[in-house]
Amino acid sequence: MSLIFVKTQSILYSILILVFSQATFAAEKTASGASIYKEVCAVCHNVGVANAPKLGDQNAWKKLIGEGQVIITAHGYVGVRAMPARGGKESLSVEQFAEALNYMINKSGGHWISPNQAMLAEINKEITNRKKTQ
Repeated sequence: MSLIFVKTQSILYSILILVFSQATFAAEKTASGASIYKEVCAVCHNVGVANAPKLGDQNAWKKLIGEGQVIITAHGYVGVRAMPARGGKESLSVEQFAEALNYMINKSGGHWISPNQAMLAEINKEITNRKKTQ
């Protein structure tokens, strides 16, 4: 085999690994969001306890979605209205909470993505600001 063929093959193999690992990572985050939802959020968001927006109710989620991913994630993480901080599970990280919220939003008419590091920094800044005003 020629050296060019081997290098090309190695590059293509590396690209395939990267593509499939990113798809797997995205699938893991979605699965994580779904499992956190089922474990923590479903108790209230399946039936609308204390006016919690129900999963899949696009009208109930529309205004919240409009407030934006950073704001809603931060406020929910800290606690808002009748909702306790982190949905009552204190051990949830910001990332885990964000994935569960993304799951609910995406099942309810939104099209959010997993927050990247820059968005997580914005969320954490808003969490700090929100805690100051409570």
